[in-house]
Amino acid sequence: MDNNLDFEREDLLEQWRELLDGKRFRELKGVLSETNEVDVAEFMAELPPDKTVLVFRMLPKEMASDVFANLEPDDQQTVVAAATDRELSELLEEMYVDDAVDMLEEMPANVVKRVLKTARPDTRKVINQFLNYPENSVGSIMTAEFMDLKKTMTVEQAITRIRRSADDSESIYTCYVIDEGRVLEGVVTLRELLVAGDDEPLEELMSTDVITALTTEDQEEAVQRIMKYDFISLPVVDQEGRLVGVVTVDDVMDVMEEEATEDIEKMAAILPTDKSYFQTGVVETWKHRIPWLLLLMVSATFTGTILGFFESALAANAALTLFIPMLMDTGGNSGSQSSVTVIRAMSLGDVEFGDLFRVLWKELRVAVLCAATLGVVVFAKVMVIDRKSVSVAVVVALTIVVTIVIAKLVGCLLPMLAKRLGLDPAVMASPFITTVVDALSLLVYFAVATRILGL
Repeated sequence: MDNNLDFEREDLLEQWRELLDGKRFRELKGVLSETNEVDVAEFMAELPPDKTVLVFRMLPKEMASDVFANLEPDDQQTVVAAATDRELSELLEEMYVDDAVDMLEEMPANVVKRVLKTARPDTRKVINQFLNYPENSVGSIMTAEFMDLKKTMTVEQAITRIRRSADDSESIYTCYVIDEGRVLEGVVTLRELLVAGDDEPLEELMSTDVITALTTEDQEEAVQRIMKYDFISLPVVDQEGRLVGVVTVDDVMDVMEEEATEDIEKMAAILPTDKSYFQTGVVETWKHRIPWLLLLMVSATFTGTILGFFESALAANAALTLFIPMLMDTGGNSGSQSSVTVIRAMSLGDVEFGDLFRVLWKELRVAVLCAATLGVVVFAKVMVIDRKSVSVAVVVALTIVVTIVIAKLVGCLLPMLAKRLGLDPAVMASPFITTVVDALSLLVYFAVATRILGL
């Protein structure tokens, strides 16, 4: 099904390219005006700069801002560079504030200065306010376009206001009741308004138990709150309780994608970047990858040092060398399983630092079961397949049991300690934990071998 949809989309984009290349602009304009703005943005992303601007100027005014918000930063800069001051002003007024802020955050300072210069004073004031919120805070992702009502209104008056102001609000499904000082007093849904009597006052209809977020909170806190309560939007208030914006579902999706990408990159030992794969150049990609590779390479020298220290033991019983890769890989994989699971649980808010001992107790029991299973399998393998002595099989099996227990405890402990110290737990994922566990597994291996084999 997905392949068919992709094929149809590619076929559609090819038809638009043919209309553009054939200079059938009127026909192309008619087609694009009836198309979803995301698909139009995707079409423009594949065009050279001059044609990107040409297509953008074909779009209806009410559609252009939505398409612009979905363009990649490079394409947005292309459009801005070609636009007149009047066109920029109109574009900025049509965009939702959070989309305008996202756009400006990706642009060079000189471009931002020009764009803000074309904005109306009140628009410029709101945008500057958003730009001053800390990065990754709730205030930096919220939108200022929301539906506000007064508790003194009747349902009929409220619906009339919604009809008049709907075009200026990003979401009208949840309405917020505020007083004269813009302090949030309650919330009422559009569904509740539609099924209520026309003369019913909002004061009796609204819910006063309102879940909110502060402008200075971390954006992940707002995401977790929306997911927990299944909200469509979440009101954002300042320190005095005044309603200043809302975080909507589309904002949540953007944050989730951004945070997931960042965690994946850190877990793979790559410095995070906010650019897509093909937008990131070769040199920039190298800069993001090489620091961690150098760090991990240096830290991996510990394993080499350990092997060098026990060189005589390996020479006395060369068979031990055969099992080193298996022991290190198994330990690393065991630690990675625990770390990824705990990091995921922390990102969802299921696990806090206060749960440390509960997590350790659970992982210890899981580790014992995994270790016992693999220990039996490894003992049989060394005896039957590798045809080594009972003493060597005991050394390898016992080592793998101890290594798995240690690896799983380390795998869950390090991310939680990192969170406690204010670091990103994803930093303590696979590469780092694997390096630590590799060194520990070798120490255990040679300690057990020395005791049992008398090396």
